[in-house]
Amino acid sequence: MWGMRLDHLSYAAGPEGLAACAQRLGARLGAGFTDGGIHPSFGTRNFVLPLGGGTYLEIVEALDHPAADRAPFGRAVRARTEDGGGWLAWVVAVADITSIETRLERPSAAGHRRRPDGVDLNWRQIGLSEVANDPQLPFFVSWQSPESEHPSAGGSAVTLQQLEIAGDEATIDAYLGTSATQPLDGIEVLWREPDENGTGVVAASFQTSLGTVRID
Repeated sequence: MWGMRLDHLSYAAGPEGLAACAQRLGARLGAGFTDGGIHPSFGTRNFVLPLGGGTYLEIVEALDHPAADRAPFGRAVRARTEDGGGWLAWVVAVADITSIETRLERPSAAGHRRRPDGVDLNWRQIGLSEVANDPQLPFFVSWQSPESEHPSAGGSAVTLQQLEIAGDEATIDAYLGTSATQPLDGIEVLWREPDENGTGVVAASFQTSLGTVRID
């Protein structure tokens, strides 16, 4: 499918909380996360680190707010935090989300995030239900804000080199409607057999000023 690319990786903060988690991972990566603001409709907030290649890393936590109980994303974040935190999902950006809506047979949901500087970022997303049932799958976003406001804008010296995913490449190919290597172009993927922890992102390796850093 034309127009697919890796948009970002999502990591759920553990019991230490969002700020402490961002400080811990930032120290390992040799780069600082910035406060990304609040997702009002999802009941979550995040810290963001732009990466090279037009993608970014977010650390997210659920707020003590009814929206976090209503929204699939808020529920997923809270569940992952209660399980100790860690990798939540990989996220694919698409140029045209209507084809994904047709395949999944439902409309996408509007998403927005209000940054501390007052800028409101807007997108549409779909696929959280599928990810909740099978975490090896990505979910999809289609950005409606200007490219200059994308969370990867400005980039950084940190680049994603490798993803380790417990799952089945053919299953993901069928879900995407194309080879999983297409949105992950330039990123090495190690496919691992699911274990007692099930499927999903196991680890990500980054090239940094401190060398290669693997976060599991």
